[in-house]
Amino acid sequence: MTDPVDPEPERKRIQRSRNLVVGLLLAGFAVLVYFISIAKMG
Repeated sequence: MTDPVDPEPERKRIQRSRNLVVGLLLAGFAVLVYFISIAKMG
């Protein structure tokens, strides 16, 4: 009982791209907070 199409690589590819997007959003948010705090101090 084997599936003709293995969904595992597709699922891993989707998960990796989603992790990349979440990481970029988090980094962008951190940069935004950093620049806002620099602007408030100045």
